[in-house]
Amino acid sequence: MALIRRGVPALSRGLVHSPPATLALLYLCCILAGAVLLKLPLCHDGSLNWADAVFTSVSAVTVTGLAVVDAGSVFTFAGQAVILVLIQLGGLGLMAFAVLLLFLLGVPVGIPSKLLLREELNQSGYHELRTIVWLVFWVAAVSELAGTVLLSLVFVPEFGAGQGLWMALFHAVSAFNNAGFALFPDSLSRYVADPVINLVIPGLILAGGLGFIVLGDIAEARSWQRLTLHSKLMLTGSAVLILLGWVLFALLEWRNPGTLGGLHSAAAKLGAAWFQAISPRTAGFNSVDTAALHDSTVLLTMALMVIGGGSTSTAGGIKVTTVCVLIIATIAFFRRETVMRAFGRSFGPEDVFKVMALATVSTIAIMTAMFAISISHDGEFTDLAFEVVSAFGTVGLSRGATAELDGIGRGVVMILMFLGRVGPLTLGFFLATRGQPRVRYPRGRVYLG
Repeated sequence: MALIRRGVPALSRGLVHSPPATLALLYLCCILAGAVLLKLPLCHDGSLNWADAVFTSVSAVTVTGLAVVDAGSVFTFAGQAVILVLIQLGGLGLMAFAVLLLFLLGVPVGIPSKLLLREELNQSGYHELRTIVWLVFWVAAVSELAGTVLLSLVFVPEFGAGQGLWMALFHAVSAFNNAGFALFPDSLSRYVADPVINLVIPGLILAGGLGFIVLGDIAEARSWQRLTLHSKLMLTGSAVLILLGWVLFALLEWRNPGTLGGLHSAAAKLGAAWFQAISPRTAGFNSVDTAALHDSTVLLTMALMVIGGGSTSTAGGIKVTTVCVLIIATIAFFRRETVMRAFGRSFGPEDVFKVMALATVSTIAIMTAMFAISISHDGEFTDLAFEVVSAFGTVGLSRGATAELDGIGRGVVMILMFLGRVGPLTLGFFLATRGQPRVRYPRGRVYLG
């Protein structure tokens, strides 16, 4: 610590002492810079005000996709390019970009930067940070390039080479980063029966949402037995959620004339159900009218949005592994077991404490936001709750309530999107203080349940 005090200036010491707060500040600065760029005359058609520019910037940096203006018509090519850059920065991580640039320039990465990068990538150590950063960008580059090539098969014949390639690139980047921004006012509903869209977009969503650690582990291990516990939990949990969401969405909406019931073939219905089972995993694209969903399907979608994707990924939510640990801990409690285990591995109480804190903070944030928005807006409660959960999970699916919110409501939604991107636990780490208790208290008894 003495060495740090001698060699690192006061600002850097602040980074060392509070990486979560500093990381949140960096994202805030990126949002403000993005809003200023979007408000430039060359980036929009003249109808964009400052409030809409800030909201769009928040939605892009937090890779949410909630929109108050149509990105395809309001923003020019320059504006859409700014949105694309903001999505990429927010999805892959600001510190990951900064550290990669330092690597390429041959500049040593200091302790403050490593602390911030470790916080952003949700790692406990430093020794694998360089490997993870390169993995992040290689996976992103390969996935987005492949997605652009495949999506161009749909967009180039329809819009021509120049515009078609741009649309393919924009939607590939948006899908991989789980952003949900589309250049069409109906998202991707016009392509509800297109097999390329129904395969490529969900594939990119899954590639970005599984987590770079899992993808790297798969490439290195190449067998189920050699995978880490995290990868096994993530893959198993994701498979269960995808299959469950696919089957339930198809069953609940099969005869709904506003969604699947309006499609003419069983293949088209299954394809649309597959798309909508993947998209709530924080991606935010929709190929059917979300406002026409049955209430039961709305609740299913909200549950998927809260869960989200994987850690160290482009996805939001409380994460699949969090839910897995909660379920395993609950089962262990009812079995009167003191050790939580899965796939031949065990994990300790500190992991349970973390997921409990995450679930608690997330629940409080969602309920508080619902209460705050309902005070200033008397819309349908289901629609308001859907928007709140979509914002917190950085999903971007909407039932039309976001555009109807007043300034207070939009402010709450922006705070939720920001909180969902930097991580709910960042708020707790920022507010909490850490110290060893100086006094030991006698143990008391509390009756629970």
